[in-house]
Amino acid sequence: MSRQSRYVQESATTAIIWIAAILVAVPFFCLMGDLLWNGLNHLSFSFVFSAPQNAGREGGIGPILISTLLILGVCMGVALPMGLGTALFLAEYTRHDHILGRLIRGSLDVLAGVPSIVFGLFGNALFCQTLGLGFSILSGGLTLACMVLPILIRTVEESFRAISIEQRLSAAALGLSKPTTVRTILLPAALPGLLVGVILGLGRAIAESAALIFTSGYVDRMPESLMDSGRSLAVHIYDLAMNVAGGNPHAYATALILVGLLYIINFSSSRIATRWITLNQLHA
Repeated sequence: MSRQSRYVQESATTAIIWIAAILVAVPFFCLMGDLLWNGLNHLSFSFVFSAPQNAGREGGIGPILISTLLILGVCMGVALPMGLGTALFLAEYTRHDHILGRLIRGSLDVLAGVPSIVFGLFGNALFCQTLGLGFSILSGGLTLACMVLPILIRTVEESFRAISIEQRLSAAALGLSKPTTVRTILLPAALPGLLVGVILGLGRAIAESAALIFTSGYVDRMPESLMDSGRSLAVHIYDLAMNVAGGNPHAYATALILVGLLYIINFSSSRIATRWITLNQLHA
């Protein structure tokens, strides 16, 4: 290959890479531009903290924001310990080719691809009707926990498997027990992967609407307990956009709040992971 042909090939490859990167970034900036253009004028202090009025055309999203945070709290409060325990079992206490491990991984892969509305029907049948929890924040949070568990478990399991075998052998050489090795060596090393799983899970949970319509309900008043029905931000956006004439301005403003929450969760998780890694390096 001549020097000129090689130069043309490298230039074409570079141009394709740049175009691909720009094409990925364009939808994000178009989306954010649309949200800011249509929703920024309706954002205010009173919009965030006041109750909705006139079916959401007026007022704010205070009770809906509280309901969303409670649903996410229930979801992650259940999913995090279950996901961490299952990931530890798969990565540290079973062989990779063990039949039980393969069965669990296969089930998780299937569950990860199940549409959210199917989780909604399942949550309604199990939590709302069979367990008698009704349309409630608790039912919605438990249903979302079932949805995020496959993502959380698979992500955390891979982060445990990425830890080098030398660290495990060093711990064994020092005479550390398995629980001590997990607590002092494996968990700190796997924290970035754990946070990635939490972020992915929260991202799916906070944006979910179909499953919550069947489980947590539509009520937009301030919840008094986890057994109250509560409307999430995503359900509120869907309702304003599809069922309320003149509700689009507040739907856009609510969408901005939703994206802002996602940004805060991502930023906070990254800061925690960086801080944790720095502290571990200082104490190493």
